[in-house]
Amino acid sequence: MKPLILALQFLTRIPLPRVEASADDFARAMRWFPAAGLVVGGCVAGAAFLGNYIGPWQGALAGLVAWVIVTGGLHLDGLADLVDARGAAHGDKTRFLEVLADPHIGSFGVMAIVLQMLAKLVLVHAAVLGQHWLALILIPFAARIAPLVWTRWLPPLHQGLAARFRHGVSLPAILVWGLALAAAGWFVPALWAGFPLIAAGYYWFRTQLGGISGDCHGAGIELLETLLLIALIATRLG
Repeated sequence: MKPLILALQFLTRIPLPRVEASADDFARAMRWFPAAGLVVGGCVAGAAFLGNYIGPWQGALAGLVAWVIVTGGLHLDGLADLVDARGAAHGDKTRFLEVLADPHIGSFGVMAIVLQMLAKLVLVHAAVLGQHWLALILIPFAARIAPLVWTRWLPPLHQGLAARFRHGVSLPAILVWGLALAAAGWFVPALWAGFPLIAAGYYWFRTQLGGISGDCHGAGIELLETLLLIALIATRLG
């Protein structure tokens, strides 16, 4: 169970016992990212459910706060870094990589985080109104399947986290999680949108950036979660 513990330690801020891990253990941990997503989703849905006893907006806020706390804002940081780099690079790949590696946040990144948080708040509110608790559990799970696909078939932009995970992602693991996502779609049909969205993310990273990095994974997870929430609300309205 070491890879699962490492995945939870990497993707969440849940207190867990320290484990000794090699580079191979760390790489194999990526296979368990979707399972870590289920833990994140459980925390989000649980907080939203309890907050809804006060009101739907309070439930949405509680769910969003839980989302940020349990992940430590890890993926929001990736979103901010990617948007900053794209905004400052002006087509220069060297400049893009320099800004992507800069730990400071710029105006583009701030705007991206604010808009992302507002979007999630509104969408989680709609999910709470519809009492879509299972969807709130499964959406973080679905979004964390994407890094396995992107890592497997996209070259790393630099020798960072994406490169370290690369040799630990196996095709059987992707197939298993893909089947799990397909099965989950029978209960929450909006999750089937995950397949074209993951493919679209692959196409965008390939054509626009030429590869993937840890920050790109974080940004991709954030945007997939938001798009899957939109798909959820759209299917319910339909």
